[in-house]
Amino acid sequence: MKVIVCGAGQVGWQIARHLSSENNDVTVVDNDAALVRLITDSLDVAGITGFASHPDILERAGARDADMIIAATFSDEVNMIACQVAHSVFTVPRKIARVRAQSYLDPEWSDIYRQDHMPIDVIISPEKEVAEAALRRLAAPAAFEIHGFLDNSAQLIGLTLDEDCPVLNTPLRQLTELFSTLRAYVVGIRPESRRLRVADSDDQLFAGDQVYLFVANADLDRTMEIFGKTVTSGSRSLILGAGNVGLSVAQTLEEQGKKARAKLIERNRERAEFAADSLERTIVLNGDGLDVDILEEAGIRNVHSFLAVTDDDKTNLLSCARAKSMGARLTICLINDPSLAPLMQPLGIDAYINPRGTTVSSILRHVRHGRIRAVYSVGDAEAEVIEAQVLSTSSIAGKRVRDTDLPEGAIIGALQKRGQLVIPRGETMIEEGDSVTIFSMSAQVPEIEKLFRVSVDFF
Repeated sequence: MKVIVCGAGQVGWQIARHLSSENNDVTVVDNDAALVRLITDSLDVAGITGFASHPDILERAGARDADMIIAATFSDEVNMIACQVAHSVFTVPRKIARVRAQSYLDPEWSDIYRQDHMPIDVIISPEKEVAEAALRRLAAPAAFEIHGFLDNSAQLIGLTLDEDCPVLNTPLRQLTELFSTLRAYVVGIRPESRRLRVADSDDQLFAGDQVYLFVANADLDRTMEIFGKTVTSGSRSLILGAGNVGLSVAQTLEEQGKKARAKLIERNRERAEFAADSLERTIVLNGDGLDVDILEEAGIRNVHSFLAVTDDDKTNLLSCARAKSMGARLTICLINDPSLAPLMQPLGIDAYINPRGTTVSSILRHVRHGRIRAVYSVGDAEAEVIEAQVLSTSSIAGKRVRDTDLPEGAIIGALQKRGQLVIPRGETMIEEGDSVTIFSMSAQVPEIEKLFRVSVDFF
């Protein structure tokens, strides 16, 4: 497949990295020559310096015979025009654009210009994706990562094991025997200070390990308790940052009814006034989220969850650390730079959201082949969870889980059979039409994709 990626920033770099590693013909376009040089030196991709919306630049990038264009520059307008040019001038079949401005996304306008005048097949909104990720974190406070699969009947959750975890030093095989009715399955382990890997039935769990599990929604609270996590039902939230993400989270919490109560802190007075006008029950405070007096005024000591989603990573980290020290039970911060994630534990921060990861996962979901329904990038693109429908031609169809020929570095996490969620055991039969989720290390993703391809076409 020949793909043009517009934008050599963090998102464009990750998309190019994924696609090039899967033997796709990738060309990256960016008007920053240094970024283009960096990405071509690091990855097996071609690079073109120039504005992605210019027809001559797209022609140099090979738009005349490209299968797809992914426009992920920092400019909404460049992304949208690049897709328009790709369609009108070069008839590129598939067009994906990253769009931030909420006005473009308002259904009152977007339905009209997208259907009639703007040929974009998929619009990705980073703010919307991050807001949804934040709401998932609030729904499962003890998890540092959570994402829904199989029509949201199962969740992939990430947990850090504490010293008081009841199942420490227990082999995973024995764990399955002890809790035979529990619909939960450990698929990945990151031992303390080591790399993420697929879990094995002989693995034991130790304090400091990070584990990834597939859990049935109905068994989520019980699973949390088994792994030593307190299940809380707190509804008081304090949000720092009234940007698109913070405002969207506050609006959604209001829609959940009177049980969910939130306050919002915004440093910019004009933006704070705009947020106050946009919200009905949420109290908006104008001030600095690092200011002790502002946090006290917001009632930080009685807050169940503190969510820092400003556009500054350091402010988010430090404000979460301060909020935690002042009594907030759960702290979640937005981190654009994943290299800052190791600071979470020393600062006592419970969870973080990586906008790059959420955006990359959303884009990859629309790039994959065959019957693949969803893709989620785990960690710093170390692994992926792939949800797909089993075809009659797939090598896993008609086999028991223990007999599947999955590559080393991949494991089945959950299945859906005729609408019913099934946590796999060795004797579980995989049949045509089942939906499966597979936790796979990045190197094995191309092999996993081959299991579900209908043909070489990507539509």
